[in-house]
Amino acid sequence: MKTLSFLLLFTMSCIGFAQNNHIVKTEDGRRVLLKADFTWEYIDLVKPEPTSDNNLKPKESKNCGLTEDFVEPKLNMKIQGQLKRGKATIHHIKKKVAKDYNCTLDDVVLLSFSEHKAKGEYHFCAKGIKVAYKRIGNSIVKKNKFF
Repeated sequence: MKTLSFLLLFTMSCIGFAQNNHIVKTEDGRRVLLKADFTWEYIDLVKPEPTSDNNLKPKESKNCGLTEDFVEPKLNMKIQGQLKRGKATIHHIKKKVAKDYNCTLDDVVLLSFSEHKAKGEYHFCAKGIKVAYKRIGNSIVKKNKFF
């Protein structure tokens, strides 16, 4: 009886995880959400109009293709306050990136992040190079590097 109930529970959980929604792009440039129940809906209701004027492109700086008006994303101050004791705040991570890439702290720009209390992943632009760092607890290492 235990084996049968375990097998039933395992099968039901596999079916539940197998149903995902997907976002695809059509030929005319609109995005469509394909749902697990075989329905769909447009995310972009209006077709994007192609622009033939090249003068409308934003000015790009030399750093990772960022525009001049790029603003760093704001981090959760509650999590940053908890990380302050272990010296793992964004300021400490930026100092490590600046040291690793031999540049100043002003040359390191935060592009995106995914942060929780126990772990975090940060994407930076340092000296025109896109880099990724991860934090596990209070340890900060370059992503995909073990030692």
